[in-house]
Amino acid sequence: MSTWTLDPAHSQIEFAVKHMMVTTVRGQFRKFTVEVDFDEAHPERSSVTANIDASSVDTGMEARDTHLRSADFFDAETYPELSFRSTGIQASGDGYKIDGDLTIRGETRPVSLDAEIGGVVPNLQGGRRAAFDATTKISRKAFGLTWNVALESGGLLVGDEIKISIDLAVLQAEAAAAPVGAASAS
Repeated sequence: MSTWTLDPAHSQIEFAVKHMMVTTVRGQFRKFTVEVDFDEAHPERSSVTANIDASSVDTGMEARDTHLRSADFFDAETYPELSFRSTGIQASGDGYKIDGDLTIRGETRPVSLDAEIGGVVPNLQGGRRAAFDATTKISRKAFGLTWNVALESGGLLVGDEIKISIDLAVLQAEAAAAPVGAASAS
């Protein structure tokens, strides 16, 4: 097993949530760190840790992003970081199930991600590069994100279910020191 480091130029953490029950708002976190201990021969022996800067939330609308950083949602001043720590990985169909603990606003809950290994290839700067995709759905209320507004037509302004999509590119520790031509995600 070896430790792989994040290639921020080719990695994203995105989310989607229903707005007014009919449209979808999408966003991403611009600053995060990820460490992957990856065993190519036995991926189920691997592990992943991620730390996400709550203030880096970006939906493309500054007023909404400011509201998301406020105490109504992420409360980024009090809880500056969201985190994920894997607790187990097992084969599942053509991919893997990554179980772990997700912490948002100081609330830690178990989550399970559906993951795929995109591949492992030689890196242009030497060493190796790997790619992973993972998705999950969570209830925002389970993490204390309960702010909402009732709509006159019925229903709520912000949906409870959050869809999370993660695309990661990582470099072997030996190759990580080589320049990759990209700014850090953290």
